[in-house]
Amino acid sequence: MSAVDLKQAFLSKSEIKAMDAEHKRKLSFNIGKYNEVVVKGKKQFADLHFAREKAKNIKWKTIENLDKYLIQFEQNFTKNGGKVIWAQDAAEANQAVLEICKQHGASQVVKSKSMVTEEIHLNAFLEKHQIESVETDLGEYIQQLDGETPYHIVTPAMHKSKEDCARVFHEKLGTEPNLTPNEITLVARNNLRVKYTSAGVGVTGGNFLLADVGAVCVTENEGNGRLTTAFPKVHVAIVGIEKMIPSIDDLNLFWPLLATYGTGQNVTVYNSIFTGPKKAHEVDGPEAMYVILLDNGRTNLMKDPNVRESMYCIRCGSCLNACPVYKNIGGHTYGATYSGPIGSVITPHLKDFEEFKHLSYASTLCGNCTEVCPLKINIHGMLHYNRTLAVKKHDTDFSENTAWKMWKLAMTNRSMVDLAGAGMKTKIVSILFKNSWGKRRDGLSFHKSFRDMWKEKK
Repeated sequence: MSAVDLKQAFLSKSEIKAMDAEHKRKLSFNIGKYNEVVVKGKKQFADLHFAREKAKNIKWKTIENLDKYLIQFEQNFTKNGGKVIWAQDAAEANQAVLEICKQHGASQVVKSKSMVTEEIHLNAFLEKHQIESVETDLGEYIQQLDGETPYHIVTPAMHKSKEDCARVFHEKLGTEPNLTPNEITLVARNNLRVKYTSAGVGVTGGNFLLADVGAVCVTENEGNGRLTTAFPKVHVAIVGIEKMIPSIDDLNLFWPLLATYGTGQNVTVYNSIFTGPKKAHEVDGPEAMYVILLDNGRTNLMKDPNVRESMYCIRCGSCLNACPVYKNIGGHTYGATYSGPIGSVITPHLKDFEEFKHLSYASTLCGNCTEVCPLKINIHGMLHYNRTLAVKKHDTDFSENTAWKMWKLAMTNRSMVDLAGAGMKTKIVSILFKNSWGKRRDGLSFHKSFRDMWKEKK
C-alpha cells in the first residue's frame, strides 16, 4: 500500500473504532482492571523514582555501548554451547528459522508469546513452507484461531470479552457455545499439550539478553514458555538487539519493573534464564539452542540520537494503556506490529518513514505516555520529533504546507489578525474544519475577538 493508502486506512479504521461503543466498553473494562493492580504493584518499591532513573541509566549505558555488549553476549553464549545467528532483516531471520527446522527435520513449531516473531511474520512464512507454527500463549492462541494479529503488546486479546473467546472456540474448534473462561483454558491446555510433545522446534522471543553470562530471559505467566523450551529438541530464541542489559545482577531491578508496569504484579509467575542447550549432566532441556539477534531497522533508531532513547523500551505496554488515542481506536487500527505511543515512535524508523509517518500524528502530545513509562522514555518528545522530521523531509502534502504558511503569516502580522473579524473567523473555521471538527459536532461560532473583549474590559 502507498503512504496515502496507509494513512487513509488508518483514518477510516480510527473513525469506525472510535464510534464503536461496545469496543470501547471492552477496552475500558480491561484497561481499568490494569490500572487498579498497577497502583498496588508500585508499592513494592521503596523509591520508585530512583528505581526508574537507575533502570534508564543502565539502558543508556547499554545502548551507547551496544556493539561491545553484543559481542560479549555472543562469546559467552557460544561458550555455553549455543549458536548465535545475526539477522539484518526479517527475511534473514525467517530463513534462519526455516534452515534450522530443515536441519533438524521439524515439520511443527510451538511458539511462546513473542512480538518480534509477529514483527517478522514468522507464522505466515513457515506456513508457506508447510511447517505448522502454533501459538501457545492463551491470548495469542485465541488470536491465531480467529485469524487476527495481537491487539496489544502485552495482552494480545485485550479487545475480546469472554463471550468473544467462547465464540472463537465454538466456531474454530467445535466446542460447546458459551464456555466459561475456565473451560476455555482447559480446552486450550488439552490441545496444546499434544503440540508440545510432538513439535521438533520451540520458538521464543526474549525479554532481556544478558551480556555477562550469555543468556536469554523469558518472562511469562502461563508456563507455556517453559513447556515450549523443555519438550522440543531445539530451542530458537529470536530477540531484538535492543533487549540487551549488561549483567544478570540487573534483573533484580528490571524484572520487578517489567512486572509492575506490564501487569501490576510484583514479579511475573515464570521467569526463566536460558544459557544454552542442556549440559551433559542435565536430564531435560533442548539438545540445541540458537539465538537470532535481529536488527530489522533498529540501527536506524541507533544512528539518530533524537530517537535512540526509544531503544530503552522493555515492552511493558504501559504507554498504550495510558494513551487517550489508543483507548479510543485500539491496537489493530495502527496497521503495525507495535501500536500505541511507542509503536508510533519506532514504526516509521523500523519500516519506511514516509509510509508510516502518519502514526506520529496519532497523539495529543499530552505526555501521559512519558509519565507512565517505567524508564521515563521521552515518548511524546520523540513523537513531536517525528513530525518535525516529516516536515524537514518534505513528507507533508501541499494543503498542509499551505495551511501552516498562511497560519504563520497571519499570526506574525497584527494587521492581518485584526482584519479577520468574528464573522470571517466563523466562516473560515466552518469551511476548513467541516470534515473534522464539524463532522460530529456543532459548528464553532466566534462572537467577539479577544482584541475587542480586551478593549471593553479596559
